[in-house]
Amino acid sequence: MDNRFTDIIQLIQESRSNAIRAVNIELINLYWNIGAYVRQKLSVAEWGDKTVNELSDFIQKNNPELKGFNRAGLYRMIQFYETYADTKFVATAWTQIHNTENQEAKIVATVGRQLQSKRQDIRKTILAQLSWSHHRTIFSRCKTEEEREFYLRISIK
Repeated sequence: MDNRFTDIIQLIQESRSNAIRAVNIELINLYWNIGAYVRQKLSVAEWGDKTVNELSDFIQKNNPELKGFNRAGLYRMIQFYETYADTKFVATAWTQIHNTENQEAKIVATVGRQLQSKRQDIRKTILAQLSWSHHRTIFSRCKTEEEREFYLRISIK
């Protein structure tokens, strides 16, 4: 390869990587908010399982290009939200990273405070640093918050 152009190739690769990370962060934030929204509707008995099925059918019928919003996908988003809603993982990534050395510092955000607005922004949390497939593996296999935290941090490193 011609060494004169390696800097340009590196710029292209860095930009692609940054774009992929940005898309992932937006997807994780979207899945969190869909999970929170649907969970809230289910918890106040506004919706039932049948309504979740109808939502899935509606999305697939009206936007067939959108993948992952079938019944199972929607319930995974709810599981994602429920798994982390009451944990310290919703604190900002900066705070979490800097408090890793000081485990006595508790960073707990309650669901009530988080739900003050309809949409939550978790783009700057530790959760947004992992892909959806990583999250699915972690929240489906880990049984405790400590175990989930361990695998979240290892996966990020």
